[in-house]
Amino acid sequence: MEQLERSWHRAWSGLGLHTPEGLRQRLIDAYNEPHRRYHTLQHLRECISHLEPAIGLANHPGEVEIALWFHDAIYELKAKDNEQRSAQWAVDELTKSGASPEQAGRVRSLIMATCHTAMPIEHDQQLLVDVDLSILGADPARFAEYDAQVKLEYSWVPGPIYRMKRKEVLKGFLDRASIYNTDHFKGLYEQQARANLQSAIT
Repeated sequence: MEQLERSWHRAWSGLGLHTPEGLRQRLIDAYNEPHRRYHTLQHLRECISHLEPAIGLANHPGEVEIALWFHDAIYELKAKDNEQRSAQWAVDELTKSGASPEQAGRVRSLIMATCHTAMPIEHDQQLLVDVDLSILGADPARFAEYDAQVKLEYSWVPGPIYRMKRKEVLKGFLDRASIYNTDHFKGLYEQQARANLQSAIT
């Protein structure tokens, strides 16, 4: 729990706000929901590990880190508005804690960028999205585990349909000129991510 505690306090210190009582545990409980297989506390911990050495690259470090905590806070298997609801939860909590409308708005935009429907343009969004996609550049064993975890979360989808849709998603990342937006993450994970994606597709 030391890593989570360090990240939590760093985020709120960066925001210049007091830490809300009980909120960290409510988020941890959300990531520990039994229906989750990939979007779990493991994913949050891994993201924090990737963000920590890159936090100095952020224009608004506290906002990026708190957005990371909330980006998968709500995850219902068949829902299509998880990011939107997660973003709203973050905005509600930030507003109650005295965040400015500008702060809350930027955090909302950061979380919505993790939908991965378009390449992010704003620098902090690029950094957060790269952190979220760092799993694509994991070592082959962890990537295979991740792929299996995602499949379990979509176990309600018929196998042939899942395989077709999953291949489309992975190929979409592979077809990009660059999977990662920042030089930091490109240098660390671009080559391995492309190898992992190609292996998964073939």
